[in-house]
Amino acid sequence: MPLREAFRLALQAILSSKLRSFFTLLGIIVSVGFLVAVVAIIQGMNAYVKENITGAVIGTNAFQVRRTPLAIGLLDDEEIKAIAKRPLITVEDAEVVRRALPHADAVAFQSGWPTPTSDVIYRNQRVGDVLVFGITPPYQLVRDYRFAAGEPMADPDVRERRYITVLGFDVAEKLFGDADRAIGRRIRIAGREFTVKSVIARKGKVLGQSFDGFALLPYSTFETVYGRRKTTTVSVKMRTADEVEDGMALAEEAMRVAHRLRPNEPNDFTVDKADALVAFWKSLTRILFTVIPAVVCIGIVVGGIVIMNIMLMTVNERTREIGLRKSLGATRRDIRRQFLVEAATLSFCGGVLGVAAGWGLALLVASATPLPARVTLWSVSVALAVGAGTGLLFGVYPATRAARLDPITALRAE
Repeated sequence: MPLREAFRLALQAILSSKLRSFFTLLGIIVSVGFLVAVVAIIQGMNAYVKENITGAVIGTNAFQVRRTPLAIGLLDDEEIKAIAKRPLITVEDAEVVRRALPHADAVAFQSGWPTPTSDVIYRNQRVGDVLVFGITPPYQLVRDYRFAAGEPMADPDVRERRYITVLGFDVAEKLFGDADRAIGRRIRIAGREFTVKSVIARKGKVLGQSFDGFALLPYSTFETVYGRRKTTTVSVKMRTADEVEDGMALAEEAMRVAHRLRPNEPNDFTVDKADALVAFWKSLTRILFTVIPAVVCIGIVVGGIVIMNIMLMTVNERTREIGLRKSLGATRRDIRRQFLVEAATLSFCGGVLGVAAGWGLALLVASATPLPARVTLWSVSVALAVGAGTGLLFGVYPATRAARLDPITALRAE
């Protein structure tokens, strides 16, 4: 029997019992749809983290000298204990890095974890849970801040411990309704009065989380109000992305000399860039990728067993047809091919419907939630291959049983 004829008969059999075919394929549709949708969300998140979150957290063409690595979640207990014994990053360390990188666009020092929050109050207006950071002026350049109103924080603000603040756009908008109206107004942060010097232009939201709900204080003033933090960070912005790796190497060398580390001693600091966040996120998604095959396999096995049972029932229903075909010259190979193609076509259709369902679910998630989703060609290809492969695998037994039927006995079947 030609393959083309086998496909025609398979489609004819599927279309003659549409409802039964649909319920037969339900397990495969759900499994393939789950595969496509989850992979699309994970791939979208990976791209989103790389394109948006890393730049929002660290800045473009930037790296940090830190006491603790960005990807601390990947470390074991012993490594975390060793990191806890490291010395604090200090203003002197920032100066060491600045001298080592005279060609850098900016070298900034800022407060780290734990980041305090405070209510910001203006007359009878209040904005709660505002993140408060202590910074040196170059931090504004590292983070690529643009200003909606006012002037950036300057070195005299830090040197003279001035009680001024730079507000994120959301905070200024909620308190004053307009960025220009905020300039020069006196507000209360952590129970103390500060004068608003400037308002940073809106940076928007990432995964539904606003990056405009903060207040920046001169680092010296921040220490007066909150004391020293358990961690502080030196941030460096290079002119181009190509200079980042060389800058990190120079900063590491300068820090080792400043901390008087011997050649065989490990660093008591970490030099990190945005790639560390991407690697950390991908390590988390890798765990999901190990779970997905198990869930999909369960659904595929269930779907395959259903297909096998339905195909066995189909063989019983079409016993007389099989006998007639054999009496007219069809060989065992022809009968086996006919039923294998029918099973593969049936499950492939389930794969197509599953891809459509998964794609639709991914688009729905992307439009209804902050989670991005990107359907990839490889996931669609794998889904279709899994669909067709399931039919071939679980269709072997029914096809073989049909091929072995005795034509005389088959013709006598009612």
